Amino acid sequence: MTPMLHDVKGRLDLSQNERQILSLIRRRGPLPRAALAQATGLSPQAITNLTRKLIQNRFLDAGEVVRGKVGQPSTPLSLAQDGALFLGLKLGRRLVELALVDFTGQIKIHRQEIYSHPTPERVLTFARNGIATILASMPQPDRIAGLGIATPFRLWDWGSEMAGWHDFDLAAHLSDELPFPVFLENDASTACAAELIFGRSVLPRDFVHLYIAHFAGGGVVLDGRLRVGPRRNAGALGSMPIPGGRQLLDVASVSTLEERLGRSLPPDDSGWQVPQDIAAPWIAESAQALAFVTLSATALLDIPVAVIDGAIPQSTRRTLADATRAALADLPAAGIDRPQVIEGSLARSARILGAAALPLAHFFEPGGALT
Repeated sequence: MTPMLHDVKGRLDLSQNERQILSLIRRRGPLPRAALAQATGLSPQAITNLTRKLIQNRFLDAGEVVRGKVGQPSTPLSLAQDGALFLGLKLGRRLVELALVDFTGQIKIHRQEIYSHPTPERVLTFARNGIATILASMPQPDRIAGLGIATPFRLWDWGSEMAGWHDFDLAAHLSDELPFPVFLENDASTACAAELIFGRSVLPRDFVHLYIAHFAGGGVVLDGRLRVGPRRNAGALGSMPIPGGRQLLDVASVSTLEERLGRSLPPDDSGWQVPQDIAAPWIAESAQALAFVTLSATALLDIPVAVIDGAIPQSTRRTLADATRAALADLPAAGIDRPQVIEGSLARSARILGAAALPLAHFFEPGGALT
């Protein structure tokens, strides 16, 4: 176990080369110095000096020496679990969550509250109380590098009961009270960011991410970076028009399934007993819509992979991905290559992990930010 850290903030001024090393190990797993030198193009001596500093600052751990029959022994370097800690706050239609996430993307503390609909006062009180409890429980709370907030944009469009969110700046309210920086991004974009940073899939540098929750959303990654655009419209795949004068979110959303079912589904995977005569048509229609959006994104951006994930059971996600592949194969695609459709790896944890990834990316990813 990595020793407890005394001041994470004093160690956050990392060079781009140091960030690149950490990012490579985060995505590929433990790597010896020789592999890092090959991947970065830096000299072996430069890698030795950089990794020595990262170990001294407790961002990397050195593993056991590996001795083979050929060549010099090598020492794999891995991320130090307690290298830094991050808070993530996720605001949803029926659930607000707060998590403390370690340097490797593991959730160490998780709190949640279910409601009929979120109000600014209730969410702010939950966040304040939860953060205070977490800080009070930590011997060294200054190890926390920042708070990331994942929230749907334009909450007031959900109905009159959400009018209180108009012009309410949640990040500003919390920033005034906390000793570390606060970042905020769209929840579907953060789900995409989580797959990029913490996901278990081997992904190309360009892909689209489709996230099925109460409302469908999405994200787009180009050249290895999440892209949201100057007006935060890039990757808003839930808003993309589909045939029939509708948007993707009108079809491939849990809210649509709930309307047909006549009741709300639970905010976890238990209790998802949906009759086949209701589930099957929803899967088929959602798959058609997802295939259309995926192929449209490919025609525009030359995307080789579409990732389908969501706050839905794994079996539902798998069925939906299979149906989307079949629907995609039936669409006309003359002149372009159809993208591969794969399942995401984070499911319900994607948005809360993506929230925590906002401060992580700011301090530790090359370029200093996800977008």
